[in-house]
Amino acid sequence: MFGATSTTDEVLAGIDLKGKRFLVTGVSAGLGVETARALVSHGADVIGTARDLAKAERATAQVREAAATSGGSLELVEVDLASLASVRAGADAIVKAGKPLDVIIANAGVMACPFGKTVDGFETQFGTNHLGHFVLVNRIAGLLKPGGRLVNLSSSGHRYSDVDLDDPNFDHTPYEEFLAYGRSKTANILFAVEFDRRHRDRGIRATAVHPGGIQTELSRHMPEGALDGLLQTINEQNAAAGQPLMEWKTIPQGSATSVWAAVVAPADEVGAQFCEDCHVAEVSTLPGLTGGVQPYALDADTAKALWAKSEEMVAETF
Repeated sequence: MFGATSTTDEVLAGIDLKGKRFLVTGVSAGLGVETARALVSHGADVIGTARDLAKAERATAQVREAAATSGGSLELVEVDLASLASVRAGADAIVKAGKPLDVIIANAGVMACPFGKTVDGFETQFGTNHLGHFVLVNRIAGLLKPGGRLVNLSSSGHRYSDVDLDDPNFDHTPYEEFLAYGRSKTANILFAVEFDRRHRDRGIRATAVHPGGIQTELSRHMPEGALDGLLQTINEQNAAAGQPLMEWKTIPQGSATSVWAAVVAPADEVGAQFCEDCHVAEVSTLPGLTGGVQPYALDADTAKALWAKSEEMVAETF
């Protein structure tokens, strides 16, 4: 029914979200803003998190306009995923408010940045994309209603690499921007797999999604022209593998799979799966950034091991 070119408004057409509460991370730009706008446009109440609240206030003006028309609402909470102190403070504030959640959409992230470390000493991409969300989501998981969902934004970039639980911070491995990105995006999928296993008895399901290739602030660390070069490389690989060429999506098209997985798709269909273009992806070992999900990203044993390693790294047990 929906596909690569479907938009958020098309996916949510005719759906009433009044009385539903969502948490969306990264609402200061791009996909996060559009996801929040689409949800409040259908009457939802959205808690949006952002590292820079002033930037988020400016970026979400359209979300507030939509909320005023639909009866939905937007509330902003400061959360810097690269600082566990900030993550815990934000999570504590959300828990203290005590408002149940229907869906958590872990949307925020960084991509292909130079080597660096978070406030807590973690490699930037793994620390921000995975560990920050790992702590935030687990700390507020008790607010999820039975029948609720977790949607982790991953990427076809997970195909660059499996996780490396022996050297997550590149202490011994030469750093490569997209290798690190791939590890973090695989971690996003594996986190969903294990979260789903732990919470499905409560009727709560978790999934991971690839939004598609979208030109957003996510690529801000890449040199000028590098994004177009990456697209050319991907399409050379796709052509060699007999796969369709990749095309850029608009932001509403990129956010569509997030809201589809959060609201529209049957929970049992998407639970512990990887979704793209508004459908569950097939397992694929083809090289390059072709469609599908690498089997290592859905491996239940690796998911359990990642959870244990993540708890060790953040010094907190969930």
